[in-house]
Amino acid sequence: MDLLTVRDLRKSFGQFQAVKGVSFTVKKGESFGLLGPNGAGKSTTINMITGLFPPTSGEILLSDVNVVKTPKQAQKWIGVVPQEIALYQDMSARENLKFWGRLYELGGKTLHNKVDEVLEIIGLSDRAKDKITTFSGGMKRRVNIGAAILHNPELLIMDEPTVGIDPQSRNHILETVKRLNEEGMTIIYTSHYMEEVEYLCERIGIIDHGEVIAEGTLKELRQKIEDRSRMNLTLEHTEGNIKRITPVLMRLFSEKDFQIQDNQLTVFHKQPQMILSELVQAVTETGTRITSVDIVEPNLESVFLHLTGRNLRD
Repeated sequence: MDLLTVRDLRKSFGQFQAVKGVSFTVKKGESFGLLGPNGAGKSTTINMITGLFPPTSGEILLSDVNVVKTPKQAQKWIGVVPQEIALYQDMSARENLKFWGRLYELGGKTLHNKVDEVLEIIGLSDRAKDKITTFSGGMKRRVNIGAAILHNPELLIMDEPTVGIDPQSRNHILETVKRLNEEGMTIIYTSHYMEEVEYLCERIGIIDHGEVIAEGTLKELRQKIEDRSRMNLTLEHTEGNIKRITPVLMRLFSEKDFQIQDNQLTVFHKQPQMILSELVQAVTETGTRITSVDIVEPNLESVFLHLTGRNLRD
């Protein structure tokens, strides 16, 4: 059963078109990842789903509720973890959670018990009375997550929740998200960290320049590169590299199997160990010096590079 349906969603700011016909569905109980670089349109798409931005055109349905026409009704079913910290710095963790709980129309013993439960989930019960100003960036983000799940939302939307935090807090957040999903919460998780999306999400949409350019399970997306590994060769940066080595590469591979960007040569192949020696020899015979070689197993970064011609974090 589809919990969320997004159809041909578009958003323009003046002459700039930030989102260009995005469509996808999210099933109830699913963890769906939106993967893409900064500026790809992830946050704008999320802001339209949550009712913060009205779309220029398109349709958003949460179950049978039209989010565009009745955003207030839909917002009661959605929890949002924004990129920016949305907390009162001079209030304690408990006070912040109680404040957000009241906005969700929770009160009395129900609110008290729910705050205790959420503090346990985010691992901050022992810091409940401490002010947010004393917390690390990662701890603040954990309180942000707590505020978003107080009202047991049907859909939890997390927009880059691990940006700029320490590894320990990052791992805690990922484990928390995993557990919430396993317990039945539907999640949309946006990130430009491919390893997070691979770990958390059953299905993935890759978004770039305001468009969803691929969607499916990790296995389905890897099939787009035919489960090929990639060989990354760093070349000595000299004029004429591309002109010298392109004819050699064309003799060894089809045009879709290699890419050259600045001093980086990327080659896709199912059996890289078998072709690597021949590739290195062919490149060096053109007078081009190779400074490093790296072989990467098929992953989302490889899929993104194959589809767009650039690395995810470019």
